[in-house]
Amino acid sequence: MSKIKLFLKRIGRFFDKKLITPLSKLFVKINELLKSNNKKFEALYSKKSSLVIISLFMAVGIFLYVDDKSTTISETSAEVLYNQKVNAIYNAEAYVIEGIPETVDVTMIGRKSDLYLAKQLPVDAVDIDLKDLKQGTHKVSLKYKGSIDTISYKIDPSVATVVIYPKMSESRTLTADIINQDRLNNKLSISKVELDRQEVIIKGAQYKLDEVATVKALVDINNIANPKVGDMTLKDVQLIAYDKKGNIIDVEIVPNKVNATITIASPSKVVPIKVIPEGKVAFGKAISKITTSIDTVTIYGDEEALANIKNIEVPVNVEGLSDAKKFTETIKKPAGVRSMSETVTSISVSVETEISKELENVQLVYENLSGAYSINAASDADKYATVIVKGVESVLNDIDENSVKVYVDLSGYGPGTHDVDVLVEGNDVRVSYETKVKKVTLIISQRR
Repeated sequence: MSKIKLFLKRIGRFFDKKLITPLSKLFVKINELLKSNNKKFEALYSKKSSLVIISLFMAVGIFLYVDDKSTTISETSAEVLYNQKVNAIYNAEAYVIEGIPETVDVTMIGRKSDLYLAKQLPVDAVDIDLKDLKQGTHKVSLKYKGSIDTISYKIDPSVATVVIYPKMSESRTLTADIINQDRLNNKLSISKVELDRQEVIIKGAQYKLDEVATVKALVDINNIANPKVGDMTLKDVQLIAYDKKGNIIDVEIVPNKVNATITIASPSKVVPIKVIPEGKVAFGKAISKITTSIDTVTIYGDEEALANIKNIEVPVNVEGLSDAKKFTETIKKPAGVRSMSETVTSISVSVETEISKELENVQLVYENLSGAYSINAASDADKYATVIVKGVESVLNDIDENSVKVYVDLSGYGPGTHDVDVLVEGNDVRVSYETKVKKVTLIISQRR
């Protein structure tokens, strides 16, 4: 039978190539000639016997062509539907299910004509029926009800191992987390966030609930069309549950969205510029004068950050400086500052001949001593220090014992007798400070 079909196909191709196509071209030519009133061709074209012969050849060719196509259509083939969603059937109020595949692949096997029809129809869901199962681990088959009975369907994967947990619930405090705050104007900041509720309910398997450390409302500044000073309300703020490490925990949150009212402010503060010389000027020289083109800078940022900023330090390299020099330095933003009124300053540094003097009997200050301990100096000499200050005469004239701090840092020290480093600092950057004695002996005791 197959040899006959093959033979007939070859005959069909022959007629198609050798007869039908040429005859079609011929008929077109004849038709054109007829339109030009050529009576000889019209007579031939009108003869019944001619038409019968031509029609016979064309019918045989067309029959074979159609039979060729119908044979191809009737052949068995396969089509794959990728990433078909899985519909889980269970009591979502009472249980949490783990292990359900999000998608599967469905292979359709059948005649090409049926497959073609199937692809035109709406895709049926792949179901996994769990409604009669209880808590525990189960292997469950996935089912797909196709639209056409003559097609067979294979699901990959066809079986899922699922774990069923009872759904538990707990109440958790809700906090706000501001994201994309850097998208605000540099002079603006968020001063307050208020949520329309303080608590939410989280639902899920108990072991998942135990992992939740915090639930946050993600207040996204990108969702504010035109941020400006004042109060603004954001609707449908997303809620996310996190563990202690900041990883997202997949639990149900009720409600899953809240509204947030944010207060946008423009906190600012005026702080002085403090020049910090770095390096040592030429031997025998000292800094006599430091002047800047600007004395203060207005800074903008979070109120908390601004409160801790007393000045803005600007370092300048004076290594080997022997004559007056002018510097141009960039003013760097401190942490927490979003914008500044000035970013560059000119600094003039003058030098003169260096002299020194001693400040005697400056009392030591004990810092960072634990409240559980008391302290005593091993001798009177360990209570005081002599400080050597170096600078130009006009500056040193204003330096006395009240201008310096001599101290010891007792962080980490416990009971016993200790030799501790003596430290010194002063408030004038044009002056260098050092102590004659580098260490003192102190006795630390446990308080009774």
